Amino acid sequence: MTGKFAHIALLVFLAASPAAAGGLPEPLGPEDFEPVDPAMARIGQLLFYDKILSGNRNISCGTCHHHDLGSADALSLGIGEGGSGIGHARLAATVPEAPAIGTASRAATEVTADMPGAIRKRVPRNAPGLWNLGARQVRVMFHDGRLSRSQIYGNGFDSPAEEWLPSGLDTLLAAQALFPLIAQFEMAGNLAENEITGAVHDRPDAAWPLLAERVASIPEYRTLFAAARPETARLGGLGIVDIAQALAAFIDSEWRSFDSPFDAFLAGDCAALGPLEMRGLGIFYGRGGCDSCHSGPLFSDQEFHALGLPQFGPGRTRRFDPMPRDTGRMAETDRLEDAYRFRTPMLRNVALTAPYGHNGAYPTLRGILRHHADPRGARERWTQALARLPHAPWLAAGDFAIMDDARERQRHGMALDIAPVQLSASEIDALEAFLGSLTEKDAATRPIGRPASVPSGLSVD
Repeated sequence: MTGKFAHIALLVFLAASPAAAGGLPEPLGPEDFEPVDPAMARIGQLLFYDKILSGNRNISCGTCHHHDLGSADALSLGIGEGGSGIGHARLAATVPEAPAIGTASRAATEVTADMPGAIRKRVPRNAPGLWNLGARQVRVMFHDGRLSRSQIYGNGFDSPAEEWLPSGLDTLLAAQALFPLIAQFEMAGNLAENEITGAVHDRPDAAWPLLAERVASIPEYRTLFAAARPETARLGGLGIVDIAQALAAFIDSEWRSFDSPFDAFLAGDCAALGPLEMRGLGIFYGRGGCDSCHSGPLFSDQEFHALGLPQFGPGRTRRFDPMPRDTGRMAETDRLEDAYRFRTPMLRNVALTAPYGHNGAYPTLRGILRHHADPRGARERWTQALARLPHAPWLAAGDFAIMDDARERQRHGMALDIAPVQLSASEIDALEAFLGSLTEKDAATRPIGRPASVPSGLSVD
C-alpha cells in the first residue's frame, strides 16, 4: 500500500475515534538536512569526546550526551564539571583513580564536599537528547529558546552572546555548540580554577579563543583541520568557528533519525505498527490532542508551553532573581505571560532519553504521560524519589527548597497551558506503545560512534 493510501486508512481510523484531530505529519528524510562533510564530522567526533574543551579538562560534550545513553545522560539534573563517570554512576566530585564505571566499589565511594573538584551546583536543566537537531526545520535551541536565527545583532543569531558571537557560523547547531563550553557549571568551571572561566566572566567571547588555542596546540588536530578545511590556514589558523562547525557536523550526521516503525508506516507499510501502537496513534492524533504541540515531522511545534511540572533543583537563577526557580521562557523575553513556559521537545527516539521534562521530573514515559493527562493532580502526587539526582549531600538542603515557598507554588500553579484529558490505564499503555514506535530500528548503531581515544590524550568517558 502506498503512503497516500496509508494516510487515507489512518484518517478513516481516526474518524472512528471521538474528537478526532488532524492527519499525519509529512515524512522526515535526508532531504531535510544539510549535507555534512564526513571529514569535519570525524573531527567533530573527537572534539565531542575530548575534555580539552572544558575549563578544567575534566568533562566533554559526550559526558552528558553519551552514545550509551541515547545521546543524553539518564539523569534529571546532571553533574557537569567537577564530576566523574557517566549516567547513574556519575559522582558529584572528581574521584582520583576511580574504579571502572558501574562497579560496586565505585558505587560505594563516599562523595563529600571537600573532595577534589566537588561540584558547587547541579546543572539546572535536564540534558536533552540530540536527535535531529541538524534538521532544517529546527529554528530554536535550548529549553527556553535563547538561541534562534535572527539579524538583531548582525551575526545571524539571537543568542546569549549577543553581538559577541563569532561571525562565520553556518548553522544554528554550530552556534549552539559554543555555549556549553563557556557555561560555568557545565564545562567551564568555577572562578579562579582556570583561565577559561575567568575569561567568561569578562565577556562571553573572551574564552572561545583560549579554547581554540588549546585545540590548535595539538598537532593531530592541526593536521586534521588542514586536510578538511585548507582555508583555515589562509584565514589565520584554527579558530573557534572551525571547532563549532566540526562539532555541529558530527552531531547532525550522528544523530539523524527517520527510520522508525512509524516512519515505515508513513511510507505505506501498514503492518509496521501493531494494534496497541495503532490505538496509541489514534489517541495521539485524536482526542488526546498530543499533536496540538507535538506536531510536524519533528513532533514539536517549537513553541513554549507551561506544563506545571514539579519544581526542584537549583533553578536557573539570575543576579536579580536568586531564587532557586526556573521561569523558563520569561527569563529570555522578560514577558510575564511567558513564565514557566518551555520549548516543546521533539519526540523521535524519546523512549531512549529518560528522564522527561525540562528538569527531568519523570523517570518514565508513563509518568510524563500521566502528568499531561492530569497536570495538577500529577504534580500533587509527585514525590522527591522520582528525581534522578546524583548523591551530593552538601547540596541536599537546596534540592527541593523551592517546593516550600508558598508564594512561588501559587505563582507556578497559575501557569498551565494544557487541559486535563481523561485517559484510562489501557489508553496510557497505547500511547506509550506509540511513542515507542518512534524509536529508530538501529538507534544504538550510529554512523561513527564513540572514539576509543582523543588527540589530547585525556580520558574518554
